[in-house]
Parts: sequence; structure tokens; C-alpha cells
Amino acid sequence: MKNRAWIFLIPTLILMSISAFVPLMTVINYSVHYIFSGSLPEFVGFENYVEVLHDSAFWWAFARQLCFSSMVLLVEIPLGIAIAMAMPRKGIGLAVSLVLLGIPLLIPYNVVGIIWRLFTQASIGVIPGFLDLFGYSYNVALDPIDAPLTIFILDVWHWTPLVVLLSFAGLQAIPDAYYQAAEIDGASAWKTFRYVTLPKLKPVLILAVLLRFMDSFKIYAEPLSLTGGGPGSSTTFLSLLVARKAESYELGYAGAVSIIYLFIVIMFSFFFFQAMNSSEQGGKES
Repeated sequence: MKNRAWIFLIPTLILMSISAFVPLMTVINYSVHYIFSGSLPEFVGFENYVEVLHDSAFWWAFARQLCFSSMVLLVEIPLGIAIAMAMPRKGIGLAVSLVLLGIPLLIPYNVVGIIWRLFTQASIGVIPGFLDLFGYSYNVALDPIDAPLTIFILDVWHWTPLVVLLSFAGLQAIPDAYYQAAEIDGASAWKTFRYVTLPKLKPVLILAVLLRFMDSFKIYAEPLSLTGGGPGSSTTFLSLLVARKAESYELGYAGAVSIIYLFIVIMFSFFFFQAMNSSEQGGKES
């Protein structure tokens, strides 16, 4: 009976495969041709890939993307766990907390960028006005440090609630017997967290890391709406690099970057999938 449930998923899987396969084949076709506005496509094999791998703009965008995603994980995962552990477990406080956490997640990406663009306006923005009280001259449009830092804070505000909700669900699934046993053994609060809470949360946390890393690795709408990739190239991530090349009709280059981008995402996804499997097997053995 369990295997028969997959029969109902077959139509959806077929539609999803077709909708993904056609664009993928199109991008692969672009990546092996020289295509520019006003010219006929010319087959060039792997020349576009070689050009991409020798382009410093690609490597800087990749380094910028990797640094951003790593910072997101280093802040959002611990912060999400801390907030989840501080949340009430029942009553009206829990209901209010869940509603407040859900609000940022319901706002579309581009709307988040527009909202924060208003927040950071030099003349009317809340953030510049607040920082002026401390004598700090804030300018997201011209300062190459303020711009990426603002996008980082934006992402933390927007997506930490997802980590909180996942962590809270994981905490709710931990039986009270483990904590009672730790209390009987005289374990401190830190040791209880280290040896009881954290191991039991491991599968959920790996899922949170996977979702946040992959989503932050393809961030696009927020920097596009807020900074447009500037000032200079300080917020030009891989997604923006691909979009700019495609907008200038360098479709061969853009296709090659997209395929390399896809390979990177698949590689990281495979790594996290293996980590999730090993975590589940270790949990079953224990």
C-alpha cells in the first residue's frame, strides 16, 4: 500500500520533469554557442565555459556569493535555535509568536527589497536616521560596505523565522524523558543542550542549513531591488551576473555560467543529502 502512493505522484513528477527539462536543454544549447544580438548562433563547444572560468568577474561573484551564504548560516542557525528555545511552549504567547514569525516569510522577495529600500533612503529612511544619532554616515547606494551588510541584515530578518519554526518543531518532537534523565544525572543547562537537545535537533538543523544555504546562494530579487548590484560590484552575486549577461544578449556566456551555477548547487545539495542520511542512520543506531 505504501508503494502505491507513488502512483498519485507520477503525473506531477512528469510535469515537473518536462518543465525543468526543456529550459535546461535550452540553456545547455546556449552555453555551447556564441550568441550575440544581431548575429547567427555559432557553435563554439566549451569555449564559453573556458571564458567563464578565466573571468575574474565570475570568481569574484562566486566568492562574494559563498561569503554571503556562509555568513547567513553562521548567524541564522544559532539565532534561530536560540529564539526557538526561548519561545513559549503553549498558550496565547505561542500563538502570537508563530503569527509574528510567519509574517516575514509571507512577504515576496521583491517586496522585501522595496521595503528595505524605503528603510535605507538617505532622506526618509529609518536606518540612516537612527545611525545619524550615533554619528555614523550611512549610505547604502554609495558605500561598498553598507550595501552588502544591509542585504545580509535583510536576509537575516527575512529568513531567520524559517529556522526558528524548523527548530521549534524539532524541539517539540524531543520526548521529555530525555530531559528528565539529564536532570536526574545532574547535567547542567549547557550539557543538556550539548548532549540532548543538539543531537536530537541534528536532522532538522541539517535540513535548515540545506534550505538556507541553497536559497541564499541564489539570492536575486533583494539585491536587485535594493542596490542593483552596486555600488560598483559589491553586491553583484552570481544570479545578478547571469542576469546582466543575459540582458546584454551574451546568451552563450550566461548559459555557461548558469550550468556551472547549477553544478555548484547540485554538488552542495548532494553533500547535505549525504549528511542528512548519515545523521538519520546514526540516530536509528543510537
